[in-house]
Amino acid sequence: GMPADRQRWYAIKIFERDEKVLAELKLDPAILSHIEEDIKETEKLLDDDAEAIIINERYNYISSILKGCFKRKNVGKLTVSEKIDKVVTHRVAALPIFAAVMFLVYYISVSTVGTFVTDFTNDGVFGDGWHLFGVGSDQYSEEADAWTLVGELMASAEEKGIDVSAYTAAVEKGDIAAAKTAAADILAQHPTYTNVDMDEDGKNDPYLWSYKDAETLTPAYITADDFLGYTDEDGNHVVGAFEIDRAFATGEPDPTDYGWLWVPGVPVLVERGLTALNTPDWLNSLVLDGIVAGVGAVLGFVPQIFVLFLFLAFLEACGYMARVAFVLDRIFRKFGLSGKSFIPILIGTGCGVPGIMASRTIENERDRRMTIITTTFIPCSAKLPIIAMITATLFGNAWWVAPLCYFVGIAAIIVSGIMLKKTKLFAGTPAPFVMELPPYHLPPVSNVLRSMWERGWSFIKKAGTIIMLSTIVIWAGTMFGTGDGGFGYLPDMAEGGKSILDYIGSAIGWIFTPLGFSEPAAAVATLMGLVAKEEVVAVLEVACESVPAVFTPLSGFSFLLFNLLCAPCFAAMGAIRREMNNWKWTAFAIAYQCGFAYAISLIVYQFGLLFSGQMGGWNILWLIISILLLLGMCFQLFRPYKESTKLEKTVKVSKKNK
Repeated sequence: GMPADRQRWYAIKIFERDEKVLAELKLDPAILSHIEEDIKETEKLLDDDAEAIIINERYNYISSILKGCFKRKNVGKLTVSEKIDKVVTHRVAALPIFAAVMFLVYYISVSTVGTFVTDFTNDGVFGDGWHLFGVGSDQYSEEADAWTLVGELMASAEEKGIDVSAYTAAVEKGDIAAAKTAAADILAQHPTYTNVDMDEDGKNDPYLWSYKDAETLTPAYITADDFLGYTDEDGNHVVGAFEIDRAFATGEPDPTDYGWLWVPGVPVLVERGLTALNTPDWLNSLVLDGIVAGVGAVLGFVPQIFVLFLFLAFLEACGYMARVAFVLDRIFRKFGLSGKSFIPILIGTGCGVPGIMASRTIENERDRRMTIITTTFIPCSAKLPIIAMITATLFGNAWWVAPLCYFVGIAAIIVSGIMLKKTKLFAGTPAPFVMELPPYHLPPVSNVLRSMWERGWSFIKKAGTIIMLSTIVIWAGTMFGTGDGGFGYLPDMAEGGKSILDYIGSAIGWIFTPLGFSEPAAAVATLMGLVAKEEVVAVLEVACESVPAVFTPLSGFSFLLFNLLCAPCFAAMGAIRREMNNWKWTAFAIAYQCGFAYAISLIVYQFGLLFSGQMGGWNILWLIISILLLLGMCFQLFRPYKESTKLEKTVKVSKKNK
C-alpha cells in the first residue's frame, strides 16, 4: 500500500546502502544478500560506488532541466577552469603536479625567501642588530670575519701549548701594531705558515696565510671562504687562512662605524636597560638567556611561517586544494579513507587542533577515528621551526629537507591508513566522497592576507604566553642544580655542578639512545615538545651551546622525524580526547603516534649507521629490531585485505554540533 514515489525513494536509499533506512526496514537477510549482489554488479559495470552513481544521476537530471531553461553562449567549448582541470586532475599527471606545487611552496618558504627574512630576524632583530637597508653590512662582515679568524688561530695555538700572552695583552691594551707582530710570531712557531700569492682561481691573493702540518709538512691551504675548517681532506690539523693585513688594519671592527645607521637588536636593548637598572646577574641571565633567547628563537621563524601560510591561503582560495582533495580521494580510497580525510589534513598544516575538529565532517565513525589518529602526522606551523632549525644548522639550508618533511607526513598518513585498515578495528568500506569543484579564480588579496595573518597571529600569541613560561622553567632547570655539596644557582658555585635539566635528561635519555639522541638537552626538548612543538627549538636555544654540538646530521634527522611524527602538543591531545569522546581511543591514538614515530626514527637511524659504516656494540641488536619492525610493517602493508561484515554505527551529531 506504499505510494510509488515512496517505494522509489526507499529503493534508492537501499541502493545507496543507507544504514538508517536499512535499520528501519529490517529486511530479510536473504533479500539483503540478493540486493547486495545486484548493487555490486552495478558498481562493477559502472566502475563506481553505489552512492556516487546515484549522486551522478541526480546531477545528470539537474543538467537536463537546466538545458531546457537557458542556452549556453559557447556550446561545447571548455571553460578556463575545465581546461586547467584536464591537466591538474589528470589520472597520471595530477599527483606529480601536486608534489611539484607543495615542493615549491616549502622550498620557497623555508629555503629561499623565508630563510633570508628569518636570518635577518635571528641575526638582526633578535641578535646584535643590523645596518639600516644593509648599507655597510658586507664591508663590516669581511673585516669581522678576518678578526674572528685571528681569535680562532690564537685559541688553536694556545691549545697546542704555544704562549699567546703577548698577543692577548696587546689586544687588551688596544695596541693593534703590537698585536699584529705578536700574532705573526706565534704563527711562525708551530706549525709553520707560508704566504700564498695565488688563490684556487689563479687570481692574485696577497696576504692569504695558510698552515702546513708540522710533522708531514703536507700543504693545508684552504681559501678564505673556508677559513673556519679544522681539518683538511687528508685529516691533517688545519686552523684556517686569513687576510692578515685586513684583520689588523683597525683591530676588532665596530658595526656602528659602518653604513648609515646601526640599529641594535632586542637583546642589546634589553641588556642596556638591565645594566641601567643595575639588576643582579641571575635576573640578567633569566631575561637574556632565558626569555629573550628562547622566545626570540621561536619568533625568529615567524617570517617562514607567514610565507608558508601565504602560499597555502592562496592555493585554498583559488580553488586548487579542492582539486587535490578530489585527486587524493582515489589514493585514500585504496586504503580505506575518502577525500574527506584530506580536509582535516589540509587544515592541520596550520594547526592540529582545528584539523582534528574538522574530522566531524566524516559521517562514518570508523573513518573519522582513523583520520583523527593520522591527521597530526602532517607538519603544522609549530613543527616548521624545528624543520628550519635542523635544516639550517645540520644540513646547510639544503633545499630538500623541508619538502621531504611534508611528504614524510603524507607517507605516514597513507602507510598508517593501510596498516590500520587491515585490522578489525578499522575494516570497512570508505564513505563516498562528492564535492563541488569551484571554478578557478584569483582570490582577493585581502582574503589571502587575512587568512595568513589569522594563522600566523595564533602562532605569535602562543610564543608570547606558553613559550615564555616554558623558557623560564627551562632556564631555571639549566641554571639551578647541585654542586659544592648543596643545591643552588650554578654560576655562583666554585665547582661545576649538575643542573636539574641534566638530571631529568639523564633519567629519560636512555629511551632515545637507540634513535641517536640521548643527550639531556635533546631528551628534554623532545619531552617539552609534547607541551608545545615550538618548545623543541626554545629548549635547544636555552639549554645547549649549539645544535651541531648535540647532533650529527644522522641523529639530527632522526630527532626531526621523531618530533614530526610523535604525539602532538597538549592542546591537540585535548582535541583528540574531545573528538574521540573515549579515553581508550584517545590512549590508543597517542600510543600509536608515539610508537610509529619511534619505529620510523629507529629504522632510519640504525640503517643510517649501517650504511655509513658506524655500526657496532648495542646498535647491532637495535639493527635486528629495526629489520624486524620493517618486515612487520611490510607484512601489514601487503597482506590481503578482508572486508568487515559488521555494519558500524554512524556518528551521532547533536544539534549543538551541527
